[in-house]
Order: sequence, then structure tokens, then C-alpha cells
Amino acid sequence: MRNPLQEQLLKAGLAKKSRVDQVAREQTRQRHAKSPPPVDEAKAALERARLEKIERDRALSAERNEQARAQELRAQVRQIVEQNRLAVDGTMDYRFTHAGVIRSLLVTDAVRRQLASGSLVVACHDAGYAIIPRAAAEKVEARDPAMIALDHARSAPPQSDAADDDWYGRFKVPDDLVW
Repeated sequence: MRNPLQEQLLKAGLAKKSRVDQVAREQTRQRHAKSPPPVDEAKAALERARLEKIERDRALSAERNEQARAQELRAQVRQIVEQNRLAVDGTMDYRFTHAGVIRSLLVTDAVRRQLASGSLVVACHDAGYAIIPRAAAEKVEARDPAMIALDHARSAPPQSDAADDDWYGRFKVPDDLVW
């Protein structure tokens, strides 16, 4: 049975009988089709909250693990420096820069030469600095490169700029100049 509007459209010739029958079948299917179960908003909200909590816990756990790993590396560095530090009681000031500040250590002449050659290295230790051998410095650098304050073997010599070389090349230096 059709509704009166469909009948009027058919009589006026504005709709075809096949199209009206097709629409009627679709409407019947929609009425008799099983509808999806209603979504329970409370359960969905609980599930979302549970998933968010799991994600927060995972992120917090990863952060704690990273902090524990960093603390463990700092302890290893401190132990390596303590075991390998040289007890140097010198009379000469050995000055070096670290973190943009000029620092000073009392060293002997032999230690100064070894520092300059790179066989000894200055490492940060507690509130001060310690002089350690190259082998220990490599272990420290593998764990935390920021703990090495001075290493002449690793520091690259200053690079001269080609433009500066050309400019200074215009001036002749006398052979008999005494420095």
C-alpha cells in the first residue's frame, strides 16, 4: 500500500512505478533491519579513561627508567674517576677553560707535559676536577662526554680560514725577526 503522496506523483507522471517500488522496499528493509546495539556512553568513557591511564603509566615508567639509567651512568663515571685519578701535588698552575670559565689546577712539570701531549686528561669530579689517564678518560667519555673538561688529544686545532690566509699573505715577514 502506497502513501497518498506516492499515488499523486504516479498520476501526475512525475515518478516512475519502479522507482516508487524501490523506495518502498528500502523503507521496509530499514524498518525491519536489526539496529546496532545502543552505545553505552558510561562504558565508553570508562574505557577511554582506562586507556589514557595505561598510556600515562607507560610514559611515566619510561621517564623513570631513563632517569635511573642516567643516574647509573653518573655513578659509573664517578667510580671510574675515583679509581683512576692521579694524586698530583704540584707547584705550577695549569690553566684551562671549561664551560667558558678559566680554571686552574696545581700540577708538576711532568704532569703538565703529559696533559699537553694528551696522555692525561682533566675530568669533572664532584665540585672540582681530577686528572686521569687516557684509558680511563675513554671509558668516561663513552658514558658521558660532558664529564671530560680538557682533552688535548681530542680537541681539534683551530682551523685557519682561507680568506684570512689570503689577506695576511699580502704582508711580508722579515727573516731576521726575533720573537
